Amino acid sequence: MNDIASAPKPERQRKPDWIRVKAPTSKGYGETRQLMRDLKLHTVCEEAACPNIGECWTKKHATVMILGDICTRACAFCNVKTGMPRAVDPLEPEHVAVAAAKMGLEHIVITSVDRDDLPDGGASQFVKVIKALRRETPDTTIEILTPDFRGKMRAAVEAIVMAGPDVYNHNLETVPRLYPTIRPGARYYASLRLLEEVKNQDPLVFTKSGIMLGLGEERLEVHQVMDDMRSAGIDFMTMGQYLQPTPRHVAVSEFVPPDTFKSYASVARSKGFLQVAASPLTRSSYHAGDDFKEMRAARQAQVGLARKK
Repeated sequence: MNDIASAPKPERQRKPDWIRVKAPTSKGYGETRQLMRDLKLHTVCEEAACPNIGECWTKKHATVMILGDICTRACAFCNVKTGMPRAVDPLEPEHVAVAAAKMGLEHIVITSVDRDDLPDGGASQFVKVIKALRRETPDTTIEILTPDFRGKMRAAVEAIVMAGPDVYNHNLETVPRLYPTIRPGARYYASLRLLEEVKNQDPLVFTKSGIMLGLGEERLEVHQVMDDMRSAGIDFMTMGQYLQPTPRHVAVSEFVPPDTFKSYASVARSKGFLQVAASPLTRSSYHAGDDFKEMRAARQAQVGLARKK
């Protein structure tokens, strides 16, 4: 008998009550799913197996993933397929704009797979999507979540910032010590430099970054990441629980209790972030529109106080 075939499959870790969500069944969920299919668009909601997909799609909120659904990297935490990507779809920017218009989005989040195979890392497609959205849905605020554009960061960031997104997000994902196993294709300080470069190009663009908890990080390491983010001028920090997408992915080291997330959020706010989102189910684009409004209001209040001094 084949030993491999008879070997027991690794068991899924049992989730605590605070991390469980209901399966999506609503009418709004079905309509959002069909719209994405009709326009041949991919979403990180599906590809990354986001636990909030039922809630978000019911409200007609979706995070569009451009540049295809195949990534050139293989991060230990990510459920997106890895391999050689297909050619870039020239109609994708218009399809994203049509989707935003049909869903009546006030705020849209655009992310992508890593495209190390492209000369610009896919930056020009982000630019085209932003321009299409500005043309078709000018009142929609735009948040982008980009890869690190390894080896071509400065030119990529310059082109994207010139296109005028409202929020530029790039996730650090975890603490530096865990990068070799969790995010082997990336470099922690390169990601920080990318976010610094966004502010160098345009100080008024909101910057955002997030990490996952439950991968084996220590509390002081998380505090250091907060300090590093603030040194890079990052406005908004997100923290959420890592969930193992499949038994092939890195296992959860700890299910972090909600009270610990609240404690981290309190520390982060004391360090000067304009906005902090921290809970087991927090993800980069979860409640992104509401968070953007609060962040913008916080900056306006900050400017108002500075003028009074």
